[in-house]
Amino acid sequence: MPSRRTVLAATAGVTSALALGTDAQAASPHRPDKRLRALIARMSLEEKVGQLFVMRVYGHSATSPDPADIDANLQELGVRTAAELLAKYRVGGIIYFSWAHNTRDPHQIAALSNGIQRASLALPRGLPVLVSTDQEHGIVARVGRPATLLPGAMALGAGGSRTDAREAGRVGGAELRALGIRQDYAPVADVNVNPANPVIGVRSFGADPQAVAGLVAAQVQGYQGAGVAATAKHFPGHGDTAVDSHYGFPVIEHTREQWTALDAPPFRAGIRAGIDSIMTAHIMVPALDPTGDPATLSRPILTGILREQLGYDGVVVTDSLGMQGVREKYGDDQVPVLALKAGVDQLLNPPSIDVAWNAVLAAVRSGELTEARLDESILRILRLKAKLGLFERPYVSEAGVDRVVGIRRHLDAADRIAERTTTLLVNEGSLLPLSRRTHRNVLVVGADPASPSGTTGPPTAVLAAELTSLGFSATSLSTGTAPTPALVDQAVAAARGKDAVVVGTYNVTADSTQRTLVARLLATGVPMVAVAIRNPYDVAQLRDVKGYLASYSWTDVEVRAAARVLAGQVAPRGKLPVPVQRADKPAEVLYLIGHGLTYGPA
Repeated sequence: MPSRRTVLAATAGVTSALALGTDAQAASPHRPDKRLRALIARMSLEEKVGQLFVMRVYGHSATSPDPADIDANLQELGVRTAAELLAKYRVGGIIYFSWAHNTRDPHQIAALSNGIQRASLALPRGLPVLVSTDQEHGIVARVGRPATLLPGAMALGAGGSRTDAREAGRVGGAELRALGIRQDYAPVADVNVNPANPVIGVRSFGADPQAVAGLVAAQVQGYQGAGVAATAKHFPGHGDTAVDSHYGFPVIEHTREQWTALDAPPFRAGIRAGIDSIMTAHIMVPALDPTGDPATLSRPILTGILREQLGYDGVVVTDSLGMQGVREKYGDDQVPVLALKAGVDQLLNPPSIDVAWNAVLAAVRSGELTEARLDESILRILRLKAKLGLFERPYVSEAGVDRVVGIRRHLDAADRIAERTTTLLVNEGSLLPLSRRTHRNVLVVGADPASPSGTTGPPTAVLAAELTSLGFSATSLSTGTAPTPALVDQAVAAARGKDAVVVGTYNVTADSTQRTLVARLLATGVPMVAVAIRNPYDVAQLRDVKGYLASYSWTDVEVRAAARVLAGQVAPRGKLPVPVQRADKPAEVLYLIGHGLTYGPA
């Protein structure tokens, strides 16, 4: 793994130290708080506790989920349905996941959102629910086709256009709002300076903090201009870690000065753009808080830095409280209480709602937390609900879904943006673009990871189909992320007699058998090009490849754009938003930020 010093030195813009100072949040004046405070005053303590939670729930319907989803809800939540969850715990928010069967298709999603609002508003002193999801696009998307899927963050970083980033946010936000989803846990504001980062990577706009800051602000404007709350994550910055906080407890060893120059700028930019919410990270940053607590539970980080020094007064939401990073040091009953004491407003998806909800209730009754502290967070949450129009317009319509979701104008915008992101890293001997005259018969092989949204791919088939539509004769063979000797032999046999081979690579490491596949295919003498369908760092492991593109994701929109670049229908315009170090000598940079080749217009 490259040394931290090497990576930081290779990252443009890091050396310009920024004063920490205080940034006033660029937001419109608060909506009339008098009405919201009156609502809070009428709430029971139990209702107040519930408003702080954002919970998962299984099922496509708020009242009539499938039997298997009822069983899952009973096992994990102690209730049968979303309606029962709202009645029992009065939760203020619900998060959608594809694996929880919340996001089958647009009309179902809209009906689920309406059912959730009806169930909550029918309760005594019922309040609208803030429905959220992780729709980052790229490799993290909970809502799939026929909704519009857009290029992800690092692809937008390669495009380098704030206009495109804003438009992607506007399109994505408009479709979420039409589905009744009013809070999106995007954009990712982490600056990815560690190629070994297993959890952020291409979810980040890149490694230059100033470039990332500009794109974060643009996406905030796009999402929130469409009436959806954007969420910058993961504060104070998750970009320099080799540990996934879902499964471990990362430690970020940046000095205070490095944090100020590297990690802070995108969050500052989001705050200046008036961002509605910020998500915490389950990471330890000793330079910011030496106690060893994760940032999610750190008062010095969330109140001292985020609230007081950066001047942020919007909603602070935790990352999922089911992740190992926040459970490493404290029990599940302590975590929500400590998060509130640190300065959090929304408690996202604890492993057990019963344990967490009762722990907060007990903490108030014992005096460990004051009711006034809860009121402070509830006011922020209600302000956001009011800003989003949930008190006046909690429901969505089928007609609205049809007018907005997956419409041709949005799909065309996604294609145009994607074409400006594909990056040509290597083109020895002007191998690219492939010619239909000399490279007509093409074999596409490589990794076919599961679709980020469950509705796209597989990428080898998508690449082959797009090349065929462009006048090539292309066939596909999936060889996986770890090709076996038998699959390698099969690919080599299939390559014989072809005019060209395209290989989709996925997170190639020094001992990956994808390297064996590429070496064997090169040995056939058939012209070969590769497309890194996730991390652009793959190119450092496959130095013998004569033509290499980076698409930054394997969703259809980015894979199809890569095919159009391969075919010369469009010229590559993307520029690397991260440096790529040599695999054999990580102290040396193979390709700098800004590297990207092109060829003449098609």
